Amino acid sequence: MDILRIVLTIIFVINCIVLTIIVLMQEGKSAGLGAIGGGSTDTFWSKNKGRSMEGALEKSTKFSAILFLVLAAVLNINF
Repeated sequence: MDILRIVLTIIFVINCIVLTIIVLMQEGKSAGLGAIGGGSTDTFWSKNKGRSMEGALEKSTKFSAILFLVLAAVLNINF
């Protein structure tokens, strides 16, 4: 059981580093004062967001965050 705990801890640390890097790579979502005037944000990139680099980063962030929560819960169990 100690070996399993060590392996899960190593995976947890690697996931933490990857999650930090992915979050730092993302662009800010704030539109600033331009959003108050109702400026249109429908561009080619906003319509095809899932296929862009930003869409891939969002999916990776969600996956890494779920893995983070699951590993944190598993490592908290005293086995």
